[in-house]
Amino acid sequence: MQAWRASLLWFDPHADGPQAHFEHDGLLVTAPDAAGVQRVLAVGAYAAVRAAHPTVPVRDHRGWLLAPGFIDLHVHYPQTDIIGAPAEGLLPWLQRYTFPQEARLADPDHAHAVARFFLDEMARHGVTTALTWATSHPASVEALLSQAQARGLRWITGKVLQDRHSPDGVRDDTETSLRDTETLLQRWHGRGRLGYAITPRFAPSCSDAQLRGAGELAARYPDVWIQSHVAEQVDEVRWVRELYPHDRSYLAVYERFGLLRPRAVYGHGIYLEDDDWALLRRSGAAIAVAPTSNLFLGSGFFDYAAARAEGIVLGLASDVGGGMSFSPLVTMRMAYTVGRAAVRGDGKAKQGVSLEPLDLWWQHTAGAARALGLAGTVGSLAPGSEADFVLLDPAATPLLARRCAQAQSLAEWLFALIMLGDDRAVRAVHVAGAAQQHNLT
Repeated sequence: MQAWRASLLWFDPHADGPQAHFEHDGLLVTAPDAAGVQRVLAVGAYAAVRAAHPTVPVRDHRGWLLAPGFIDLHVHYPQTDIIGAPAEGLLPWLQRYTFPQEARLADPDHAHAVARFFLDEMARHGVTTALTWATSHPASVEALLSQAQARGLRWITGKVLQDRHSPDGVRDDTETSLRDTETLLQRWHGRGRLGYAITPRFAPSCSDAQLRGAGELAARYPDVWIQSHVAEQVDEVRWVRELYPHDRSYLAVYERFGLLRPRAVYGHGIYLEDDDWALLRRSGAAIAVAPTSNLFLGSGFFDYAAARAEGIVLGLASDVGGGMSFSPLVTMRMAYTVGRAAVRGDGKAKQGVSLEPLDLWWQHTAGAARALGLAGTVGSLAPGSEADFVLLDPAATPLLARRCAQAQSLAEWLFALIMLGDDRAVRAVHVAGAAQQHNLT
């Protein structure tokens, strides 16, 4: 058994919203399960938990915050090397930067080098689980999942499907792409803590035959994930209308091919039709909100009020390289900005909301776990959950220390961390109880 003493923040893993627990002086105790994975055995006030486990060695980190490891619900690892690349918008950015960079991951050596750096960067920012995009090349999936397995991570990815409207180097063949998807799925899904995601890039890049094949795979393997994009930009939505004039909406295209269900996560969802919110709720599919990407690419502002009114399952995502940072703290602060916006981006009004700090934190931990169908497994420190957690230092920078010291409530303290924190605040990252990243000096 192992134990850590610090301020503790965690959430009820099965609640529909941020049902938070906080202990200023808390203790987390972990123990291995039959497979050797460290799980949370006890969590709570230091005095009570210590009395129940008096002989366990304790690592003392009082003054720091111990919280669940962050979950990134939508991130493109092949785009690591183009983060911060300028473009006029999504479609020009894809053509100029994304597709040429992704073509390079056909080379297994290059794919492994990018995967190593990407996972190092995610750990440095406190991300312990992610629903991750590879490329259309099987080598890119093999590289990331083999690297993730070596680190003991709970990680999900999949080969991108894109057999049309894509340049040479990333465009795949319909039948080969579906065979490769099933081969990779059978090889990696459920291996250790790994998972596979069926990954149509987006409706315009996939033929009907490819989308139909993806839906058939999803029906045969109901416990795998599905990930794609939907309604990210106005021009993209217009293009989908031209390609699918008989479908009610962009989201309805995915419904027709059997790609809406629990464990299906769609990136962005800024320009959904009014009826799409109910469709999402009925299907159990989730939305990955990527505010830094939406701001950087000028896509628009996600409508939190509409999503919450319909009870949509959602979580936060960095997107990268469309996003501007791997940091969940940066993503949370941008989500706060996006939530307050009163227009979507196409000029249509939406209701602005001020997201509470605990809500933002929940969206990047237990809320994201719920979107993945992993509630109670990751994203929480509740007993029985896997021991993925981060230690954050509220005095990591002079300004952060000064502001946090003056906070009058937990909400104000967490808000200061969100607004002023960055990777320097991440002091340690533990995956299934094992240290992944240390910055303890």
